Amino acid sequence: MKKIAIVGCGFSGTMTAVHLINNAVEPFELILIGDQDTFNKGVAYTPNSRNQILNVVASRMSAYPDDPGHFLNWVSTLEEYSATDKGLLANSYLPRYLYGKYLEDIWHKAVQAPGATRVKITRKDSLVTDMDYSGQDISLQLKNGEQLVVQYGVIASGNHQPANPAIEDSQVFNSNKYFRNPWTTNVFSHTDKHSPVMILGNGLTMADTVLGLIENGFTSRIYTISSHGFSMLPHKHLGIAYNAVAGELQGNPALSDLVRILTRHIRIARRLGFTAEPVVDGLRPLTQQLWQNLSAAEKQKFMSRLRYLWDTARHRIPMHIHEKLVQLTETGALELNAGKLISITETGNAVKVRFVNHGSGETREITVSSVINCTGPATDLMKTDDNYLKRALQKGIIVQDALLLGILADPATFCVCSNSFEPHDNLFTIGSLLKGVLWETTAVKELREQAAGLAAQLVRRIH
Repeated sequence: MKKIAIVGCGFSGTMTAVHLINNAVEPFELILIGDQDTFNKGVAYTPNSRNQILNVVASRMSAYPDDPGHFLNWVSTLEEYSATDKGLLANSYLPRYLYGKYLEDIWHKAVQAPGATRVKITRKDSLVTDMDYSGQDISLQLKNGEQLVVQYGVIASGNHQPANPAIEDSQVFNSNKYFRNPWTTNVFSHTDKHSPVMILGNGLTMADTVLGLIENGFTSRIYTISSHGFSMLPHKHLGIAYNAVAGELQGNPALSDLVRILTRHIRIARRLGFTAEPVVDGLRPLTQQLWQNLSAAEKQKFMSRLRYLWDTARHRIPMHIHEKLVQLTETGALELNAGKLISITETGNAVKVRFVNHGSGETREITVSSVINCTGPATDLMKTDDNYLKRALQKGIIVQDALLLGILADPATFCVCSNSFEPHDNLFTIGSLLKGVLWETTAVKELREQAAGLAAQLVRRIH
């Protein structure tokens, strides 16, 4: 009996497994490896706070590419939403924990379906610590001491925790006043609720952390710092289609052409009273192909000169969350800074954070009780802590993409490439690790298509 191991049991791993079970023809063993606490939900949908919400409206959050209303219909059956107008519900940003329950429900129904009897399902509540590859077989060493040998492997382990900031004195990184991983419950339970705190980063994770702190009774001032400061935009024009830009981007446009065309259409939208939001959303169906068509030099130029602008336009937050952050800023509860971090030093019961303010050019020192790293997941494997992917990279089993955003793989088959740049026939990856290959590969829209496509390939290969 062939064995398939999926490393990581968040959205990508769960939905790949569900499609494998639903489409099974011949018997095989499916081994899922991941943390019990986040099984099915992953870190993304196991939030620290019940008030953290999805960044996409309910009508666009189906886990199935061929059933766009699946999540909305599921939510409508819940007692707390059964009396809510479905049109209103479709355009609502619902709690993130609720989506985790949705994925759990999908999993339970899949394993209880009649077709599931063809699949031997094995769960391992552990982490992979090492990987070896012989060509036909993949060997996985688990933290609990087990060793698994499988014929097919899927790397769906998602994001790494943020990298530590580049400062000279790294002593503070060992302190209990520094939280490298902002997604753990310790961030709220071990933070002094009545003393100031510093957040590194001004993106989506910062917003979640600020609201989570307040929900858990935090009463003091929250400081933030990042290179560009706070620049997140709210969703303003939900559902407005802008198709004109896509019609001009056929073929293989250069980066300069892309910038020129987008700039012109954004000006047109603004003259009519809109932001860039509909224009950027109109580009969405083409983003992956446009990215793949860019040269290595163009991708590097985008990352160094345009990524910040893209992230600002692309990664927006719900209007009421944006308004809440603005309100906190106006009342002085939240201070958002743009600057260059110099040092973080623990002194007794406090932490001193020094940075150069980009606006004034002055050096500031702020004393806080703790520092929370919300700078986003690390992507360069060589700068992460010891893990199985870093070891696989050192062994030549995998290779990183040129921009060090993830690992190199064939975008058509999801087959992972070795250090000879040749794709393996039986080792695959999915999700955020494909960022360097596809760029847009972290939202449900992309992940659900990848999970269905990868599962279909695996079914064909094992039969």
